[in-house]
Amino acid sequence: MAKKRVTHAFSAGGVVFRVAPASAAVANDTPQAPQAPQIEIALVGHVRENIWTLPKGTPAPGETREQTALREVREETGLDVQIIGEVGAIEYTFSRRSMRFIKQVFHYLMLATGGSVDQHDHEYDEARWFPFNEALLAMTYDNEIEIVRRAEHLIQRYLSTQA
Repeated sequence: MAKKRVTHAFSAGGVVFRVAPASAAVANDTPQAPQAPQIEIALVGHVRENIWTLPKGTPAPGETREQTALREVREETGLDVQIIGEVGAIEYTFSRRSMRFIKQVFHYLMLATGGSVDQHDHEYDEARWFPFNEALLAMTYDNEIEIVRRAEHLIQRYLSTQA
């Protein structure tokens, strides 16, 4: 049996977040306690297969990790984003055509600054905003769920500096 060749590859993407648009306020005279902002996460999916994942992709020649992440997130989600910081990397292996790949995916925390999920490319059926906890339930891959869990603290820290 021939031994599979091994190659290393990397991708980059992000945990894209926003503060959920304010829901319509109910008019009354009762003062309400301030509530923590509702955070939403952008995911991309293959709806028929019920696969939801973080946006990510492979670099074009000469791109840095950050450039790759920004471009791939823009293409796959339709969103303009700003990198806030690094969340971390995951590593996994897979085989294709008698080649074994060891892939490392770098994730950045990204703030949505514009664009629309309606403008995503054809790679996924849909790009959609999910409330933070619903995103964790919808996501398909455990290693990406862990990345989003890691991002939660970074999001809260970022938001606390913006107040």
